Amino acid sequence: QVQLVESGGGSVQAGGSLTLSCASSGYTYNRDFMAWFRQPTGKEREGVAAIWSGYNNRYYADSVKGRFTISQDSAKNTVYLQMNSLKPEDTAVYYCAASLVSGGAWWSPDAYAYWGQGTQVTVSS
Repeated sequence: QVQLVESGGGSVQAGGSLTLSCASSGYTYNRDFMAWFRQPTGKEREGVAAIWSGYNNRYYADSVKGRFTISQDSAKNTVYLQMNSLKPEDTAVYYCAASLVSGGAWWSPDAYAYWGQGTQVTVSS
């Protein structure tokens, strides 16, 4: 049974930093995609960043480029999202996703097989 467990969310002031972690069990993402999505209250879920494990290719939404960094620790089956220079508009529930379906786009919520339960990030001005 695949499980993705996010941690590291919380409240921070604008300009601050947080690091989210996504630990996976029952799943080895070698040469697969792991991604972070977020969903602000009342809005659609959107892709934030993804990493193509095995090739270490990284992808970012324009809104977070230069501020967020996705990374992985294969030995721990864990993916991280380092978030710097946080803005109030970054406030959302952040979800970890894994296993991109064939032909899927990394930023599409419909393209992933597994999801975590989400962790809240709140950025105050």
